Amino acid sequence: QHKNTKHLQNPRASLENMKAGVVLAVILMAAIVMVERGQAAITCGQVDSFLAPCLAYLTGEAKPSRACCTGVEYLKDNTPTTADRQAACKCIKDAATRYRGIKLDKARQLPKECGVDIGVPITPDIDCSK
Repeated sequence: QHKNTKHLQNPRASLENMKAGVVLAVILMAAIVMVERGQAAITCGQVDSFLAPCLAYLTGEAKPSRACCTGVEYLKDNTPTTADRQAACKCIKDAATRYRGIKLDKARQLPKECGVDIGVPITPDIDCSK
């Protein structure tokens, strides 16, 4: 056999690899379309992890920690679309009901204290659909 035809010895394996590549391409394209159509990519788990370091500030500490402010920055960076911001808003409202002792005035001041403009106030009565 000729050395250059060695890759043709198992055409079934090549066909399987090509099918796997097509499936992967379809999955990636579907993910891109979902993001482009405005479906939120951020999860409540991400929002919770970004803002978890802020609990001490929200329940009484005088100033937010650097970790808290970094989380607020990550939240802003990971919510570029309206759908993302709406999803994050709902997550924050849900989290506020789970954690007792959060001071609403501190929640409103958190972005300002961290020097981050998130574009919406943090209040329990905010309409997340807007």
